[in-house]
Amino acid sequence: MTHQNTVYEATVPVALHVAAILDHPVVTASDPGHRADGRPAHLTLVHLLKWLGDTAYDADDACVALEERLYGPGYLDDHAAMRAFRDARPVMFSAVRKFLDHGDPDVRHTALVAAIPLVEHPALVPHRTALADHARSLLATSTDRHHRDRALNALKGWGHDVGGLETTSDVAARERCARLAAAHAARQGGFSQDPPF
Repeated sequence: MTHQNTVYEATVPVALHVAAILDHPVVTASDPGHRADGRPAHLTLVHLLKWLGDTAYDADDACVALEERLYGPGYLDDHAAMRAFRDARPVMFSAVRKFLDHGDPDVRHTALVAAIPLVEHPALVPHRTALADHARSLLATSTDRHHRDRALNALKGWGHDVGGLETTSDVAARERCARLAAAHAARQGGFSQDPPF
């Protein structure tokens, strides 16, 4: 399927299968047991949505741009599996979007995070308006750092002002990330020359 953020030939059929079974009664049924707050858990559905979303991020525009910087333009021409996954995004989005209004916030937030990289597909761009509304809803209720970061990054990328949506925790996380990126860039700069041997 995937390994170390790599899309393989087997990734596409597995992703399409996962998308096809998301609304199967066995998957959508709540799992045995309840969370601490007494709500039923939908762990199987959440795990499948999370895998689909993580894989979609492994094939998003930022990943392709990075690969093109490393290996030159035309990266997708030589990587049929990545190209096939990106071409299949409308099918995956169609399956994921059914869960954007799910009664369980874990399901709907994970579905939103999975949908965000999928709507980079040119045919899906019109869906960004609806996803922006879902992102604002997530930001109004969720404290999950990963979900908040994905929602904020998407809104920023789509040209929305997020100033009133960020919490002090969001600002601290963004500043911490900027410091880490600067430190990483400085370390990379320290090794830019050939060794003296």
